[in-house]
Amino acid sequence: MPNGKPAIAFIGFGEAGQAIAAGLREQAGIATMAAWDILFAQSRGDALKRAAGAVGVRRADSAADAVRGADIIIAAVTAASSVDAARSVKAHLAGAPYVLDINSVSPGRKQETAKLIGEAGRYVDVAVLAPIHPARHATPMLLAGPHAQAIAPTLAALGMRVSIAGPETGAAAAIKMVRSVMIKGIEALTLECFLAASRAGVVDEVAASMKNNYPGLDWAKIVPYNLERMANHGERRAAEMEEVADTLRELGVEPLMTQATVKRQREMGQLGTQQSVRGVLDKDRAAMLGAISAAARDRH
Repeated sequence: MPNGKPAIAFIGFGEAGQAIAAGLREQAGIATMAAWDILFAQSRGDALKRAAGAVGVRRADSAADAVRGADIIIAAVTAASSVDAARSVKAHLAGAPYVLDINSVSPGRKQETAKLIGEAGRYVDVAVLAPIHPARHATPMLLAGPHAQAIAPTLAALGMRVSIAGPETGAAAAIKMVRSVMIKGIEALTLECFLAASRAGVVDEVAASMKNNYPGLDWAKIVPYNLERMANHGERRAAEMEEVADTLRELGVEPLMTQATVKRQREMGQLGTQQSVRGVLDKDRAAMLGAISAAARDRH
């Protein structure tokens, strides 16, 4: 470990990987970091490569190149790619590095990945419990699995806010997945409720009436925040909610509401790619709802 600090590799260098890397570089002084993302080999990965350069992260030529010499590997890919990401690095792990799986997938998927990694690495189930910005690497995270207790002091020394969910792989994922029923479900309900309110011309009245039931919530802020999150991340959130649905099925709960949330999140993610919507994401609630309503009408 250079200067007593771990060498870190990122498999997947999207929003989460970039934010964690930037925090570790600027605040924890981590000097040795590498990243690989499958988009690096494509033109649409140019922004990711520029982000790596800006943070001072070495752009690896492959997953194998990224993990070479790493003490800690952070897997931050899409939910659907989590097992493939683990498979891409297993044969190249040396010295049993810690593998922190921060992907939003079901407990069963985490257990499958841990089994795949086996003795080649020390797998840790990690659940990120809040938006990665603005806290970046200091965003609250839960750790679980047989190696969680061992890695926790090292991560804490880097300024990461971690706590232990339990010794069983999947314990952290279970908390993340189950809470997402509510968190991302409320986002989807926000879209459905206030899109209808906008078309009925009663947005202010509906928002004001909610204070009777939820006096502690400021809907003037909640509505645009939730819409912006869905517009920017709806496709990814939909994939995560499919993992939530799998989690509920594993627990014997039929995911009726969760399946509907998948549809609303995906719809909003698709609308969010349209310039008419993207151009108002920093505007007020009325402008956002107007653009979303028009885009939704055009889409149907």
